[in-house]
Amino acid sequence: MERRKELKQMYQEIAIVAGIYQIKNNVNGKVFVESTRNLKTINGVKFTLNNNTHIHKELQADWNTFGKDAFTIEILETLKKDDTDPYFNEKEALTKLEEKWFEKLQPYGEHGYHTKKS
Repeated sequence: MERRKELKQMYQEIAIVAGIYQIKNNVNGKVFVESTRNLKTINGVKFTLNNNTHIHKELQADWNTFGKDAFTIEILETLKKDDTDPYFNEKEALTKLEEKWFEKLQPYGEHGYHTKKS
């Protein structure tokens, strides 16, 4: 029981890191790109997909069809916070980082699970 408390404490002490991740369907090559203010929440995303409750219906349908082993989840980039800048806005910086990855990967149509914004 003591080991469990120790592991829980270690988990809580891990720094919260924001970033961009992708879920890639290795069967059809489609990718789902998303930002998060806490990369630890990726486990929660896996949980929702495994329990058929993910908000993105097309991704969920493919997860159900192909199975979890057909997908890889990868952290693309972590957000480097600028602690020296008193005006640093994490949310804005994360949005810019996400836009960079959308531009790079173009996860639309047959290449991804997103619809292109006009």
